[in-house]
Amino acid sequence: MCKDCGCGSGGTGYRINGKTPAELHGGHDHDHDHDHPHDHDHPHDHVHEHDHAHGETSHRHVHAHGHSHDHDHEHHHHDHDHHHHHDHDHHHDAPPLGAVHQPDVAADRVIRVERDILAKNNDLARQNRSRLAATGTLALNVMSSPGSGKTTLLCRAIADLGSRFPIAVVEGDQQTDNDARRIREAGARAVQVNTGKGCHLEADMVGQAVAALELQPGGLLFIENVGNLVCPAGFDLGEAHKVVVLSVTEGEDKPLKYPDMFAVADLLLLNKSDLLPHLKFDVGKCLAAALKVNPHLQTLVVSAETGEGMAAFYAWIEARAAMARATAAAEG
Repeated sequence: MCKDCGCGSGGTGYRINGKTPAELHGGHDHDHDHDHPHDHDHPHDHVHEHDHAHGETSHRHVHAHGHSHDHDHEHHHHDHDHHHHHDHDHHHDAPPLGAVHQPDVAADRVIRVERDILAKNNDLARQNRSRLAATGTLALNVMSSPGSGKTTLLCRAIADLGSRFPIAVVEGDQQTDNDARRIREAGARAVQVNTGKGCHLEADMVGQAVAALELQPGGLLFIENVGNLVCPAGFDLGEAHKVVVLSVTEGEDKPLKYPDMFAVADLLLLNKSDLLPHLKFDVGKCLAAALKVNPHLQTLVVSAETGEGMAAFYAWIEARAAMARATAAAEG
């Protein structure tokens, strides 16, 4: 379950190059990722929403382990032929002064589940980070909304940097392997992660993909996240840096509309600059909005199509890749 939107993910239902984690490991995967804390008590607190229509009563059960389901109980069509009038307009007065406020138990459980999700994800992210650091691999988590040009940008970077680095890519999409095929055609090794109903990549998914890639020392790992300007911002994957790609076709107010994404990023690539002559887009206003959200954000205006500004992006990468290699050598 995603802590932001509640989508189904949490390590279940995803596929690596078309295979489930269990299939990758040649058998049953015993590392079950449950999205709810297991005290093995499972108290079932039932929150009933009564329609009082005397025909059907709808009950919504909220369980301790985060699941909710609706039951429609038919009461065998009891007519309740009373000889006195029922108004059924219940007027609930305000609680008396001095009444003890009862905590919202269901809300408390939701918060606890969210914390558990992030705690487990962060632990796996630390493991990914250690594995990447040991090989001197620079990992970049590339995030954006759909259609920003991430894959085109990565294909160009692979073509331009392939002679300087061994490059691998983890491709995240809900369905299809279209982008992974494009990456391979550009000359890099790629693993496709299909998240199913999930709206973002998680550390467990990336760990499985990295194991399948068998990274070479001193290389680059691009993690192309699922197209989404909200949920990917909340999940550490073990990357060294988060890079957000924003297209000039999306509007200059996006950093203010989706601040969490820009707040966690280290670099903003304002892509499709070749289209600026055809758009009413204020580059200065957009970058100012991004810096208002994150004063430490570095920004570059680029075009994956023409190559404008890409040299500056490559210089940014090379400086950080050199640091990753030096750190691995010092610790090795």
